[in-house]
Amino acid sequence: MDEAAERAEAGDSAGKAATPAEESSLREYLESLLVTIILAVFGTTFIVQAFKIPSASMVPALQVGDHLLVNKFIFGGSGAWYDKFLPYRAIHHQDVIVFKYPFEDHPYYVKRVIGLPGDRIRILNQRVYVNGKLLDEPYVVHDLAHADPYMFDFPPKELYLIESEIRPEWATELRKDIRNGELLVPPERLFVMGDNRDNSADSRYWGFVPSDAIVGRPLMIYWSVQQDIDDSSASSVAEKIENIGKAILYFPTRTRWSRMFHEVH
Repeated sequence: MDEAAERAEAGDSAGKAATPAEESSLREYLESLLVTIILAVFGTTFIVQAFKIPSASMVPALQVGDHLLVNKFIFGGSGAWYDKFLPYRAIHHQDVIVFKYPFEDHPYYVKRVIGLPGDRIRILNQRVYVNGKLLDEPYVVHDLAHADPYMFDFPPKELYLIESEIRPEWATELRKDIRNGELLVPPERLFVMGDNRDNSADSRYWGFVPSDAIVGRPLMIYWSVQQDIDDSSASSVAEKIENIGKAILYFPTRTRWSRMFHEVH
């Protein structure tokens, strides 16, 4: 066979349809890709989800710029017989939780559980009492320069003096849930606070967290980047793109390497 014939035969081969083996490989690749996408969607919907900390209300446990993986499966359960075979558990005092803010556009908040349904809450002289017992809180910090009055006397005795400082819905509910100077947590509700007690908008200011608003519990910090609060509050597309560019450009120098892969307690 001469050179021209060989070239012609090669050209004919190139134009042939894929072989059964090639079709099988392509099908397996597409099936694997589909399964990966389904598992990713399932995982982020039901098991874990990523969140970013935008404020300093949980300092020092969580800092602005911490990126969290949140376990959405831990507090699940519908009371069915099979729940006991799944890794569910009840919410405990001092658990850190992620939840949807009960009002407005429902942003996600991260706070610590202080009161469970049926608990009585009293705050006096920067100390928190639950059911008459002092709560041991080694994670708490106070800012003497911006001391929060609600850390010295809560629930306040004269509610009319603070109505302008709290949500109107909370002012109404607060009145009916006070018993003998203590705040009684209703059924299916939680009382939560930030660890940075003098710089936290929490249940003292807007009320209880409904149990169905809870998303899950933070597992770990998978990435932490030094970030200004102003950066996290960007609203326009241009500002968000700029912040993404900064994160990429300054990744080596602004990453807090010592915080990465730390558990959240």
